[in-house]
This record gives sequence, structure tokens and C-alpha cells, in this order.
Amino acid sequence: MILTPREMALFRQVMELGSVTAAAAALNISQPAVSKMLQQAEDRLGFRLFLRQRQRLLPTTEALSLFPEVVSALAGIELVQRLGRDLREGKGGLLSLAVTPTLAHGLVPQLVKQFRQAHPDVALSIRAHPLQEVIRLVIDHRVELGLAMGPVGDSRVMVRDLAERELGCVLPPGHPLSQQESLTAQDLVEETLICVAPHQPVRILLQHAFEQAGLPLTVAIEVSQSSIACALAEEGAGIAVLDGFALMPANARGAQVRPFRPQVAVQARLLQSRRRPLSRQAEGFVGFALRR
Repeated sequence: MILTPREMALFRQVMELGSVTAAAAALNISQPAVSKMLQQAEDRLGFRLFLRQRQRLLPTTEALSLFPEVVSALAGIELVQRLGRDLREGKGGLLSLAVTPTLAHGLVPQLVKQFRQAHPDVALSIRAHPLQEVIRLVIDHRVELGLAMGPVGDSRVMVRDLAERELGCVLPPGHPLSQQESLTAQDLVEETLICVAPHQPVRILLQHAFEQAGLPLTVAIEVSQSSIACALAEEGAGIAVLDGFALMPANARGAQVRPFRPQVAVQARLLQSRRRPLSRQAEGFVGFALRR
């Protein structure tokens, strides 16, 4: 092992606090002990983690590359420890989920709230990732369940349809199109459009809808996450075209939302590994989610 869990925790503290003194205080150990542990870690790694500048430590390029993986590893260790405690004490246990960002802001909060009301003894760990990472985490058994939109295309994953929502548009406050009950490609073709990247399901479906209408789709502002598109539209930067799950928070805030016509539906799906039996907690979640 190149880095021990204790060294990883120390590395994280120094990265976040920026000094040996602060890290020593946070971990309740002496400053010389922190310096020695850092030196030992650097010797084993074969590269420097920090450079001294006045009273602060500046992370090297290698440290910046290593940091996200260390944070992820420490989170995994904490999950294992928490699960072990829960099993030893006979508690409800821990259920780990990986979800795509759109569902993390839309469907998942409602689902988790209702599930926790029915199963208050089950703790949940929820991590948001792009679709391919959600699939990988399920296949690698690093999470029990995934929630995602779009095609999965991997035989190692069992996919079940969970919920369906249609595309809609978030309009800037006071926009003339807010007088209409619904919007079409013809209504939007001359507007400033905000949408997610071309590889995402919503953009693919929207492109197809415009092609069916014989119109070009021109996206003025491309974003990585639906929440950014909503914020831009509500600020008046343009009209955001999004799936119904992404529109759930906008509807809750009272934003100007109109359905897109003809109706285009997006499916949220529940993913699990075919090679790993579900825990009691995961079985309960699946049954609960599919009954909604």
C-alpha cells in the first residue's frame, strides 16, 4: 500500500487547511508528527506533495491530481466502516446509490424523502455522476443501485423503467411565449435556446423533434447540467429546453414552464448489477420505487 488510510486523511486535511499546523490541530496530533508522516508518504510515492511558500504549503501538480481520488477512497472507507457498525448493531443498514445529476435534483429528492418516511432505519449514501460513471459504479459493485436516463447498453446491468416525464421549456420572466399553453419547434426556432450537451438524451430527442419539423436546431448556450440551464433561463438569458425531471425544481419555484409539443417523453431507469444479489435495503428501495 503506497498510502495508508491515516496518511490519506492527513493529506486531505493539509490540502483543505493549507498548513501543517492546522492539520495537526484538526487531527489532534503534533506538528512534527504531521511533517514526518508527510515525508514518509512522499518517499513512498516518489514525488513531492507540497511546496513551502512563507507559512503555507502549496500543493504540487501531482497532489492536485491525487486529491479527488483520495477523497473518494476515504468516502469508500467510511461507508465500509459505517456498514460494519450497522450490521454489528443490528441497525437498518446502508444503501448506496449513484444517480445522474438531473435526477439528483429532480426525482431523487422526492423518492428518497418518501422512502425514508417508510424506512427511517435505513441510511442512504447518494453520489451524483454522469451516466457512464453510474453504470461503471453499478457494474463494479461500488454502489448497489443506479438511477439514470438514457440507454445503458451493457448486459451486466439489469434495467427497469421507473418513471416518465416529457420535455418542457423554462421561459424567462415575462417572455411573450408564456402566453401560450405549449411550445413547438416552430415557436422556438428563432429564440435563444439553452440546452445540455449533444450526447445527452434530452438533446438527442430535441434534435430529432426539430428534424421531424423540418427545422434547424441552433443551441446558443450549451451547459453540462440542467440546473445551470434552468438558472440561466430564469435569469433571462434564453429559453431552456429540458426533460421533465429537470423541470421539477423549476416548477416548485414557480418558474414559467411550458410543455414542448408534440410530446417527447424521457424515461428514468433503475439500474442494478446482474452479478450481485440485492441487500434487504436495496430490495426494499426497488420495491418502493416501482410501486410509486
